[in-house]
Amino acid sequence: MTVTKALGHIRVLDLSRVLAGPWCSQNLADLGADVIKIERPGSGDDTRAWGPPYARGADGQDTTEAAYYLAANRGKRSVTVDIASAEGQQLIRELAAHADVVLENYKVGQLKRYGLDYASLKAVKPDLVYCSVTGFGQDGPYAHRAGYDFLIQGMGGLMSVTGERDELPGGGPQKAGVALVDLMTGMYATIAIQAALMHRDRTGEGQYIDMALLDVQVAMLANMGSNYLNSGKAPKRWGNAHPNIVPYQTFACSDGYIIVATGNDGQYQKFVETGGRADLAFDERYASNPLRVKNREELVPVLAEMVKRKTRDEWIAQLEAVGVPCGPINDIGDVYRNPQVQARGMVTEAPHPTAGKVKLVRSPMRMSATPTDGGSAPPLLGQHTEEVLRELLGRSEEEIVALKDKGVL
Repeated sequence: MTVTKALGHIRVLDLSRVLAGPWCSQNLADLGADVIKIERPGSGDDTRAWGPPYARGADGQDTTEAAYYLAANRGKRSVTVDIASAEGQQLIRELAAHADVVLENYKVGQLKRYGLDYASLKAVKPDLVYCSVTGFGQDGPYAHRAGYDFLIQGMGGLMSVTGERDELPGGGPQKAGVALVDLMTGMYATIAIQAALMHRDRTGEGQYIDMALLDVQVAMLANMGSNYLNSGKAPKRWGNAHPNIVPYQTFACSDGYIIVATGNDGQYQKFVETGGRADLAFDERYASNPLRVKNREELVPVLAEMVKRKTRDEWIAQLEAVGVPCGPINDIGDVYRNPQVQARGMVTEAPHPTAGKVKLVRSPMRMSATPTDGGSAPPLLGQHTEEVLRELLGRSEEEIVALKDKGVL
């Protein structure tokens, strides 16, 4: 039985590299799109060299496949093309004629010099959906600046609300442990591309999508941005605490740490009752969340002392029994050993030409009629060059060899 893929009718020409663009195209590949990843001959996507760690072969030795690259490129086909050459540019134009989507993350104006900008490719494929990912967008005073996730986390306000409070030990700005801005830009780009495809299917009209990391970071400030817009006061860092809810933070147990997230007064009352401090449940200073926020400096040390009296596992078992949201702080090894993660099949393996097989993270999108699967392994550099040129462009073996000899492929 053939399983229908949600985007099985879509082809994506992916000129992007590193993370934001490849994260988007990996989502599209997970949903069934044929993603053709265009890479620089000889070196390819920058992240191919971002190791160690590398995937290990059957002999236990490192291959040349960086784990970073493997994280964002499953399910794609790799084609090497030198787009700085005239013949390479012509190949891209021809491939664009067979694509529904072009995705790129070059500097503003760079692809126009090659005749590969939206206007040029729209002339080849009028209903094309073309998505550009940059640091700051296609206009504005910063448009020509290079934009990187770390810089945008700082510039876009995320680091002003991430990290321990300035007045406490270890206080100060802190970036997130993963490249959140790149990843979220890839997610927003995925949504925008699918919306544009739906518009095209209804009207026959393609369009241009301008995705900027800074725009995404400003948007994903969420309640922090709203707090500022509605108060005029810039939020500060709260470490593992919450600016609007108390208690909603980490606490040290007798043998480790626990997260307690009381979202309402009833959960707070059950929390303190479980800890043997029922007197705190209806104390007039702490009876409602606004009062607990107001008096957090008095309340939190009392709660911290209460939590230290039990082990982490005791707290989790007892709080889960009464419906108080709580959980451990796991390292990533703990995450993949977690029975829920294992039950959901979040890790899969795929055959790989040099490593034998590689472990991949399964897409979290669970769809009943058009399911995703584990995806094929991220491709070797240029693994599908000949296949794609023969399949889509009808190039002969002799023509492909000639292009390789010229360094175009």
